[in-house]
Amino acid sequence: MIYDTLYGNTKQVAEAIAVVLGTKAFNVRYFKIEMLRGVSLLIVGCPIHAWHPSEATLNFIASFPPDSLKGMKIAAFDTRVKVFFSGSASDKVDKKLVSLGGKSVIRPGRFYVQGKEGPLVEGELENARSWAREILEEVET
Repeated sequence: MIYDTLYGNTKQVAEAIAVVLGTKAFNVRYFKIEMLRGVSLLIVGCPIHAWHPSEATLNFIASFPPDSLKGMKIAAFDTRVKVFFSGSASDKVDKKLVSLGGKSVIRPGRFYVQGKEGPLVEGELENARSWAREILEEVET
């Protein structure tokens, strides 16, 4: 589980997902690609910045060699303000991970914050845990 965060909201979501999956959440800024050895499921989460994934997340994904995720299951999520049109960082991350050989196991997750800095909208941590349980169902079948 890799995440980027500005105000702590994405970190909260990542940690809630990680608990359900029985793993740890790592900030993308301190993650090294070597840490993926032996990993069968990669989840990447980030906030939306100007309708795109965060720069740190894009740089992290750009550091992967071609086909480096071949055979790995992947999922992506983002945190966002609920507005009429906000773009989708998670869709873009999902596509980039698939282009590196990953196999998407679930629709990208979208979790909402109140205003630019948050906090998370009430119930979003439970939504994150529910999304994680869906991932478990997909990878265990």
